[in-house]
Amino acid sequence: MPKNDFIRSYPIHEEKEGSIESQIFRLTNRVARLTQHFQMHRKDYSSQRGLWKILGRRKRLLTYLLQTDVIGYRDLINRLEIRKLKKK
Repeated sequence: MPKNDFIRSYPIHEEKEGSIESQIFRLTNRVARLTQHFQMHRKDYSSQRGLWKILGRRKRLLTYLLQTDVIGYRDLINRLEIRKLKKK
């Protein structure tokens, strides 16, 4: 699915484009696209490193969202169908 169509399907108002939720959504979209890329190019190690960096950034944003807005965090992980964070 093209980026713009996927973003339009997610209900974010234009004034909230830089919000934590929209950033997590865009990072999740990039993870999905890279996952499809790795099905064809298994040994693309430079892209693997990029994926790890994206996942780390998404994890940090999810941790921040969990600390500040628990209801928004739960709603977002349910809507994006991603796993919740592990507790330490």
